[in-house]
Amino acid sequence: MARSASSPPGRKALRETPPSEPRTSTRSTGSVTLGDVAKLAGVSPITVSRALNHPELVTPETLETVRQAIAETGYVPNLLAGGLASSRTKLVAAIIPTLGNAMFIDTIQPLNDLLTGAGYQLLLGLSGFPTTDEQELLKGILSRRPDAIVLTGVNHSDESRQRLKAAKIPVVEMWDLTPAPIDSLVGFSHEKVGKAVADFLFHKGYRRFALVCAGDERARIRRRSFLEALGGFGLESLATVDVPTPTTVRMGREGMARLLADGHRPDAVFCSSDVLAHGVLAEAQSRGLRVPEDVAVMGFADLDFAAYTFPALSTVHVDRAAIGTRAAEILLARLGGKPAGPTMVDIGFEIIERASA
Repeated sequence: MARSASSPPGRKALRETPPSEPRTSTRSTGSVTLGDVAKLAGVSPITVSRALNHPELVTPETLETVRQAIAETGYVPNLLAGGLASSRTKLVAAIIPTLGNAMFIDTIQPLNDLLTGAGYQLLLGLSGFPTTDEQELLKGILSRRPDAIVLTGVNHSDESRQRLKAAKIPVVEMWDLTPAPIDSLVGFSHEKVGKAVADFLFHKGYRRFALVCAGDERARIRRRSFLEALGGFGLESLATVDVPTPTTVRMGREGMARLLADGHRPDAVFCSSDVLAHGVLAEAQSRGLRVPEDVAVMGFADLDFAAYTFPALSTVHVDRAAIGTRAAEILLARLGGKPAGPTMVDIGFEIIERASA
């Protein structure tokens, strides 16, 4: 890119390199160094380093010149080398079970946005269901020396907990609560969710209950609490269909079909996810059952589509974005040496009553 003669003094003007002229800013191996960028920009290597790591300390004109030199040379900073020198890698790792569940995606997006805006990169790892791969995943992630780690859930192996504590970096567990977090925690009580749903449906007049429930640990906690609460009302015999994770609409339809095929006629079905509840709704209506007159349907998470099913889905609202936002705020405060506020944040939940129950 040609620059005018009015370029600020002390700075080499950037120029287009004719196709026939060999690049002098790359080594014979094709690797571009920080020194190559400095030479093209007409500044010192220290200035380039400062522009990359502390841009607020560089004048806007110099910063623009360095950025253009980086763009022209294709230079990629060696963040690991810089991190070793400063004890920082500017890398934050987050482990979630799957990308097939909108609940986790809605949490990760604000987490990523806030971290990226502060100059950090988010490394995402998938532990699967059940989270048996978390231990090996953590071992690989910690070997890359992240500045902080975000985990989904609070159930981890003893080895993983020991590794995380030994790393002496900020850790935020999310999507659950525990009285003994590894470090910081942002979530809500799944036990309280199960009880609240049982109370809601019972006091609406429903008495014949069924569950279509996934096998992940948090769904199991909600199911156990739901059953215990109904037991307190004198209702102990409930039909339950277990499905694998991640859940799909098809699993919801098949779950409802199985309930009916086994002779169950529930007047209310509590599903461990809105996705399953959507399938239950569809299957019930395909068989001529009226919702909620013949059978009520209750979901969990209040995903974007929940208000637009027919009838609109009653569910449990969880502020998924707030989980990611608060986790990022805690990490950034800790990484910046500032007080992070409470180490345990309960974001709560809300029963959303719509037409399906």
